Amino acid sequence: MKKNRFFWLVGLAGLIIDQITKYWVTQSFTTLGQTIPIWSGVFHFTYVINTGAAFSFFSGGARWLRWLSLGVSLGLMALAWWGNKLRLTEQLGYGFILAGALGNGIDRFLFGYVVDFLDFRLIKFPVFNLADVFINFGIIFLLIASFSEPSPPKKSGT
Repeated sequence: MKKNRFFWLVGLAGLIIDQITKYWVTQSFTTLGQTIPIWSGVFHFTYVINTGAAFSFFSGGARWLRWLSLGVSLGLMALAWWGNKLRLTEQLGYGFILAGALGNGIDRFLFGYVVDFLDFRLIKFPVFNLADVFINFGIIFLLIASFSEPSPPKKSGT
Protein backbone atom coordinates (compact mmCIF):
# COMPACT_ATOMS: atom_id res chain seq x y z
CA MET A 1 0.00 0.00 0.00
CA LYS A 2 3.00 2.25 0.42
CA LYS A 3 3.72 2.15 -3.32
CA ASN A 4 0.56 4.04 -4.38
CA ARG A 5 -0.41 5.55 -1.04
CA PHE A 6 -2.37 8.51 -2.46
CA PHE A 7 -4.56 6.10 -4.43
CA TRP A 8 -5.47 4.25 -1.22
CA LEU A 9 -5.83 7.44 0.83
CA VAL A 10 -8.15 9.14 -1.68
CA GLY A 11 -10.12 5.94 -2.24
CA LEU A 12 -10.70 5.33 1.47
CA ALA A 13 -11.34 8.98 2.41
CA GLY A 14 -13.74 9.45 -0.51
CA LEU A 15 -15.64 6.27 0.36
CA ILE A 16 -16.01 7.33 4.00
CA ILE A 17 -17.18 10.84 3.08
CA ASP A 18 -19.65 9.46 0.52
CA GLN A 19 -21.15 6.95 2.95
CA ILE A 20 -21.39 9.48 5.81
CA THR A 21 -23.25 12.00 3.61
CA LYS A 22 -25.67 9.35 2.33
CA TYR A 23 -26.28 8.17 5.91
CA TRP A 24 -26.93 11.79 6.95
CA VAL A 25 -29.51 12.16 4.16
CA THR A 26 -31.34 8.93 5.02
CA GLN A 27 -31.44 9.85 8.72
CA SER A 28 -32.30 13.54 8.30
CA PHE A 29 -34.98 13.43 5.60
CA THR A 30 -38.31 11.82 6.45
CA THR A 31 -39.63 11.22 2.92
CA LEU A 32 -38.34 10.74 -0.59
CA GLY A 33 -38.45 13.98 -2.52
CA GLN A 34 -38.05 16.10 0.59
CA THR A 35 -35.81 19.08 -0.14
CA ILE A 36 -33.86 21.65 1.84
CA PRO A 37 -32.99 24.79 -0.12
CA ILE A 38 -29.41 25.87 0.47
CA TRP A 39 -29.75 28.64 -2.12
CA SER A 40 -33.39 28.69 -3.13
CA GLY A 41 -33.93 27.88 -6.79
CA VAL A 42 -30.21 27.29 -7.33
CA PHE A 43 -28.96 24.50 -5.05
CA HIS A 44 -30.93 22.20 -2.76
CA PHE A 45 -30.39 19.00 -0.82
CA THR A 46 -33.12 16.72 -2.17
CA TYR A 47 -33.55 13.10 -1.06
CA VAL A 48 -34.06 10.77 -4.02
CA ILE A 49 -33.09 7.21 -4.83
CA ASN A 50 -31.73 6.00 -8.14
CA THR A 51 -32.07 2.38 -9.27
CA GLY A 52 -30.04 3.06 -12.42
CA ALA A 53 -26.73 4.56 -13.44
CA ALA A 54 -25.79 8.22 -13.71
CA PHE A 55 -28.70 10.50 -14.62
CA SER A 56 -31.05 7.51 -14.05
CA PHE A 57 -29.90 5.78 -17.24
CA PHE A 58 -30.68 2.06 -17.08
CA SER A 59 -33.28 2.69 -14.38
CA GLY A 60 -33.87 -0.56 -12.52
CA GLY A 61 -30.45 -1.85 -13.57
CA ALA A 62 -28.94 -1.98 -10.09
CA ARG A 63 -28.50 -5.75 -10.35
CA TRP A 64 -25.88 -5.64 -13.13
CA LEU A 65 -24.53 -2.22 -12.07
CA ARG A 66 -23.54 -3.62 -8.68
CA TRP A 67 -21.33 -6.16 -10.44
CA LEU A 68 -19.85 -3.50 -12.69
CA SER A 69 -18.99 -1.39 -9.61
CA LEU A 70 -17.39 -4.41 -7.96
CA GLY A 71 -15.38 -5.30 -11.08
CA VAL A 72 -14.12 -1.73 -11.54
CA SER A 73 -13.19 -1.51 -7.85
CA LEU A 74 -11.32 -4.83 -7.83
CA GLY A 75 -9.54 -3.95 -11.07
CA LEU A 76 -8.38 -0.60 -9.73
CA MET A 77 -7.19 -2.14 -6.47
CA ALA A 78 -5.27 -4.82 -8.38
CA LEU A 79 -3.65 -2.14 -10.54
CA ALA A 80 -2.53 -0.17 -7.48
CA TRP A 81 -1.38 -3.25 -5.57
CA TRP A 82 0.41 -5.29 -8.25
CA GLY A 83 1.07 -2.69 -10.95
CA ASN A 84 3.88 -0.19 -11.22
CA LYS A 85 4.05 2.91 -9.08
CA LEU A 86 1.58 5.38 -10.56
CA ARG A 87 2.23 9.08 -11.05
CA LEU A 88 0.47 11.34 -8.54
CA THR A 89 -2.21 12.48 -11.01
CA GLU A 90 -2.91 8.82 -11.88
CA GLN A 91 -3.11 7.86 -8.21
CA LEU A 92 -5.57 10.68 -7.55
CA GLY A 93 -7.60 9.86 -10.65
CA TYR A 94 -7.88 6.15 -9.96
CA GLY A 95 -8.38 6.80 -6.23
CA PHE A 96 -11.34 9.10 -6.85
CA ILE A 97 -12.86 6.60 -9.29
CA LEU A 98 -12.40 3.84 -6.71
CA ALA A 99 -14.15 5.95 -4.05
CA GLY A 100 -17.10 6.58 -6.36
CA ALA A 101 -17.37 3.01 -7.63
CA LEU A 102 -17.20 1.58 -4.10
CA GLY A 103 -19.58 4.19 -2.67
CA ASN A 104 -22.32 3.57 -5.21
CA GLY A 105 -21.53 -0.14 -5.42
CA ILE A 106 -22.04 -0.62 -1.68
CA ASP A 107 -25.43 1.10 -1.95
CA ARG A 108 -26.46 -1.12 -4.87
CA PHE A 109 -25.43 -4.31 -3.05
CA LEU A 110 -27.05 -3.35 0.27
CA PHE A 111 -30.20 -1.55 -0.89
CA GLY A 112 -30.66 -2.10 -4.64
CA TYR A 113 -30.43 1.67 -5.25
CA VAL A 114 -28.16 4.67 -4.75
CA VAL A 115 -29.02 7.63 -2.51
CA ASP A 116 -28.74 10.95 -4.37
CA PHE A 117 -29.14 14.40 -2.83
CA LEU A 118 -27.12 17.12 -4.59
CA ASP A 119 -29.69 19.09 -6.58
CA PHE A 120 -28.53 21.95 -8.85
CA ARG A 121 -31.82 23.44 -9.93
CA LEU A 122 -30.48 26.50 -11.70
CA ILE A 123 -29.33 24.35 -14.62
CA LYS A 124 -31.96 21.62 -14.10
CA PHE A 125 -29.26 18.99 -13.60
CA PRO A 126 -30.22 15.48 -12.39
CA VAL A 127 -29.81 14.92 -8.64
CA PHE A 128 -26.53 13.16 -7.82
CA ASN A 129 -24.24 12.28 -4.90
CA LEU A 130 -20.60 12.64 -3.85
CA ALA A 131 -19.63 9.27 -5.36
CA ASP A 132 -20.67 10.70 -8.74
CA VAL A 133 -18.60 13.82 -8.06
CA PHE A 134 -15.58 11.69 -7.15
CA ILE A 135 -15.83 9.67 -10.38
CA ASN A 136 -15.83 12.93 -12.34
CA PHE A 137 -12.84 14.24 -10.37
CA GLY A 138 -11.08 10.97 -11.19
CA ILE A 139 -11.75 11.39 -14.90
CA ILE A 140 -10.40 14.95 -14.77
CA PHE A 141 -7.18 13.81 -13.05
CA LEU A 142 -6.73 11.00 -15.58
CA LEU A 143 -7.21 13.45 -18.44
CA ILE A 144 -4.56 15.71 -16.90
CA ALA A 145 -2.27 12.70 -16.53
CA SER A 146 -2.78 11.71 -20.16
CA PHE A 147 -1.67 15.14 -21.37
CA SER A 148 1.34 15.48 -19.09
CA GLU A 149 4.83 14.13 -19.64
CA PRO A 150 5.53 10.82 -17.93
CA SER A 151 8.34 10.96 -15.39
CA PRO A 152 11.61 9.48 -16.59
CA PRO A 153 12.43 6.06 -15.12
CA LYS A 154 14.70 6.22 -12.07
CA LYS A 155 18.16 4.73 -12.45
CA SER A 156 19.10 2.24 -9.81
CA GLY A 157 22.53 1.61 -8.39
CA THR A 158 24.48 4.30 -10.26
